[in-house]
Amino acid sequence: MAQHWQELLPIDHYVVTANGLLHDYDRKILTFLYQPLIGAGCLSLYMTLWAELEENRLWSHSHSHHSLMNFMDVNLKEIYEKRLKLEAIGLLKTFVKQEEEGHRLFIYEMQPPLSAQQFLSDGMLNIYLYRKIGRAQFARVKRFFSDKSLDTTEFEDVTRAFQDVFSSGHTNLLAYDEETKQELEVADGEQFIGRNEGTPVKVKDDFNFDLLFAGLHESLISKEAFTKKVLEAISSLSFLYGIDAMQMKNIVISAIQEDNKIDIEELRKSARDWYQLEHYDNLPALIENTQPVIYQTINKEPQTQEEKLIHYFETTSPLQYLKDIGGGAEPSKADVKIIEDVMFGQKLNPGVLNVLIDNVMRKTDMKLTKSYVEKIASHWARKNIKTVKEAMDLAKKEHRQYLEWAEGKKNPKQGNSTKKPIRTEILPDWFDDDGKRTDKKEPAKADGDLERKKQELEEMMKKLRS
Repeated sequence: MAQHWQELLPIDHYVVTANGLLHDYDRKILTFLYQPLIGAGCLSLYMTLWAELEENRLWSHSHSHHSLMNFMDVNLKEIYEKRLKLEAIGLLKTFVKQEEEGHRLFIYEMQPPLSAQQFLSDGMLNIYLYRKIGRAQFARVKRFFSDKSLDTTEFEDVTRAFQDVFSSGHTNLLAYDEETKQELEVADGEQFIGRNEGTPVKVKDDFNFDLLFAGLHESLISKEAFTKKVLEAISSLSFLYGIDAMQMKNIVISAIQEDNKIDIEELRKSARDWYQLEHYDNLPALIENTQPVIYQTINKEPQTQEEKLIHYFETTSPLQYLKDIGGGAEPSKADVKIIEDVMFGQKLNPGVLNVLIDNVMRKTDMKLTKSYVEKIASHWARKNIKTVKEAMDLAKKEHRQYLEWAEGKKNPKQGNSTKKPIRTEILPDWFDDDGKRTDKKEPAKADGDLERKKQELEEMMKKLRS
């Protein structure tokens, strides 16, 4: 996986353009709808680029990324990471050209945000927002972006048509020759300044539609019912709720209308009902995401055991890892809540969170303790841990410190005791040999228990990797 310095350098220049005018009302949409999902840092980058555009113009002057680093008081890596988030959520498009001087020129085309109506009825972004800010704040946001509709049922529409007010001149005055055509049209290489609509977020289209169509009989519904909008909705719902093609078949059937068309709103409702039935009336959160691609370090077939485990942590969501480590059982609401709070509060990446879960559970007899998890998570956040490898290395380095924290939670009154307890500890596979024995003077019985539990752990990790 390419590092940020391979993609971007401080000497690389950029210019900012906009895909249509951005309005002051867009700031409210960005602040209340987008910011909870992308964070204040991404919003700051968007606003900084916006400020570089001259008033009522569509292009900025050229500047280096070093100047952008100074204005935002952040390093280049943070700018690169925030840029990728803006691209992913549909607020920025990036174009690059190699210059003769050896550096690159970037064009950052700012995209207008979705309208409040588009965002709050998106079917994916609104679900994530609801899950992130909660029912009360979501209701507040809806009130902010909505008002009473106009009721004209008791009124008569007396609006005049164009021809009722204006009359046309003689036909010879409307001659449309080549010279007139050139005067009326915009010159080559230019465009009219105006407002464009925001582009909805689209997920990677990897849904198995062939399997879905194979499960649906032609006599039940024709392929003509699967319009472009319906296909996009199915793909988004599959990503949002984790629905495979066989499960999606019944959801599609429930959304078929009498006119042999698929109602998209009914499709969304059925998918949401299915998810809540499967997940105890909960809605999906970003905890179900996996490690962002820019932070994945295994971009080839893993060879060693450590590489296989890193790959597993990078490609598994924290929610799925909780299920795997629990033998397939659904994790408790309390455990999920702890992980969600840490993920959003400390801004830890999903793969890093998997290492944290693994490390904590081995030290606390397979139990998640909120205060202990938060203490380590805040430490990792301060260390700016972004990759799985960084998390594993730090866990090895701070092994004894974390062990003391765990013992402190278990035995708060043990500080005055002179007798050292005999403790058998289960450690993750990825600890090196030095970290596997914290006390070489433990009795033989404890060593035997350690070996037995170590074998049990290895067997469990083999099942996880299979």
